[in-house]
Amino acid sequence: MSKIIGIDLGTTNSCMSFIENGKVTIIPNDQGNKTTPSVIAFRKDGTRLVGESAKRQITANPDCTISSIKRKMGSQYYKKVGNKNYTPQELSAMILQKLKIDAQNYLNEEVTQAVITVPAYFNDAQRQATKDAGKIAGLDVLRIINEPTAAALAYGLENSYGQKIMVYDLGGGTFDVSIIEIGNGVIEVLSTSGDNHLGGDDFNQALANYIIDEFKKSEGIDLSNDMVAKSRVLEEAEKVKIELSSMTSTIVSLPYIYYDNNGPKNLEMSITRDLFNRLTTSLIERTVLPMQNALNDARLLPGELNKIILVGGSSRIPAVSQKIYEITGIAPSKSLNPDECVAMGAAIQAGKLSGNVSAMGNYDVLLLDVTPLTLSIETVGGIATPLIERNSTIPISHSQIFTTSSNFQTQVEINVLQGERPLAKDNKSLGKFKLKKIKRALRGVPQIEVTFEIDVNGIVSVSAKDLASGNMQSITIESGSYMSDSDIEKAIRDAKEYERNDSIIKDKLVFKNDAENLIMRIEEAYAKNRKQLDKSLKSQIKSELSSFKKMMKKINFETCSHIEYENIRNAKMSLENTCSSLLSMQ
Repeated sequence: MSKIIGIDLGTTNSCMSFIENGKVTIIPNDQGNKTTPSVIAFRKDGTRLVGESAKRQITANPDCTISSIKRKMGSQYYKKVGNKNYTPQELSAMILQKLKIDAQNYLNEEVTQAVITVPAYFNDAQRQATKDAGKIAGLDVLRIINEPTAAALAYGLENSYGQKIMVYDLGGGTFDVSIIEIGNGVIEVLSTSGDNHLGGDDFNQALANYIIDEFKKSEGIDLSNDMVAKSRVLEEAEKVKIELSSMTSTIVSLPYIYYDNNGPKNLEMSITRDLFNRLTTSLIERTVLPMQNALNDARLLPGELNKIILVGGSSRIPAVSQKIYEITGIAPSKSLNPDECVAMGAAIQAGKLSGNVSAMGNYDVLLLDVTPLTLSIETVGGIATPLIERNSTIPISHSQIFTTSSNFQTQVEINVLQGERPLAKDNKSLGKFKLKKIKRALRGVPQIEVTFEIDVNGIVSVSAKDLASGNMQSITIESGSYMSDSDIEKAIRDAKEYERNDSIIKDKLVFKNDAENLIMRIEEAYAKNRKQLDKSLKSQIKSELSSFKKMMKKINFETCSHIEYENIRNAKMSLENTCSSLLSMQ
């Protein structure tokens, strides 16, 4: 049976892992790194880059480079590239496909199943869109699991004694806080709260705006209208944010940021941690209310918490720990790697689903998660009438009897809502359907049973039944996906085509490694044996080796054309033939 991998599909970076010999192992990408940038780029020749190669060229190709697409999941947003519109599901699928290929290369076997994490505060539409993205990438998504819950699984692997913890998850694009109880073989989520529009991207943007404003004040030049310059500033802002987590000040240095008739302009300024904290105070403050709501919903005082776990790269910002301590009186623990623990928890859940619990030693635990938002239906007067309250343990099913509002009414429309507001118009409508052929009667007489079900992935199903006639209608809420089955099937075919292209890129990178090893072998053999070679052969070797090294420096193996690749392949073969006698001397 092939392995089920755990995937943290992040806003800024993604990570994957699996269970190996009773331990959770992070799967490196093809560059040997444990996280992969969640970035996609399209080149003019139609080729596609994903991950580090896409991120490296973002400043040169900002219009056709997409990052932070996770923030658009479950919406009707699309990115137009050339003549094609890409949905968030399709773009996320490209990231998942890259992760899948890297996992297959590392594990040396096909990967078809995965557990994927989402922010706890993702709504039904966003969860469904994530499942669709997995399907497009060729993955059977066995479970959608909340990110803070996954982090709690990773923490509970080594700390299974009874305790209550807060998981504070500040990622690249989303913020979640969950209160979780661990003990007696159970990990139970007591409450969750958050903000789907708060994350590291906002901290980067706040600093970038400041840098652009200061440059405008000093030079009279507005960089906000220059896409390439803006992209460079935003990239530098992210670096500065990271550096200020361990340093009290750093330098922004962007040479040749702008050109005019007077020549190039350089951007250089000092940024202190205190300044960064002032610029982002309002963002830190936005994490306070979700913390307080989560504690209130769990009916806990801060002093009743045993530990606070930090998750997400932006949780490393020192002001975050200071604010948490100010609110709770508890210094956050740094026992987990914020970048890896969510993927680790996903792998643990994957190990449980595979039935291979023994692969995790004696660790077996019942996971009880919750739904983050209240589910309601619209009733007379535009009221949102709750059926399942937020922070209810899932899976869950709940039924309630409703009736008609008019005499001899033969049909009703069921409007399914998600959110905490009392009026239907202020909540998100997940979908609508009609129950027809209701038995004619005076208003208030018919009994219509409405049933809500939420499965272990947090996906919603709703049914309505007229108890008198037995007529029934039901739907699984999928409207938030905005992709039909035919759309998804087409996207799957497109993804497979790109997978073949990705395989070609992999072959090129393997060739690159072989070529670099050949250069080293020739240089070592030449240094040892050059005295034994005749003049003409020495001259030929030096000439061809120098020419080949120049070709290697100029070529980008991930983006080179077929002709360029064939030229360097031929050059390598020629060099190997020329140096065959030399290499045989080793």
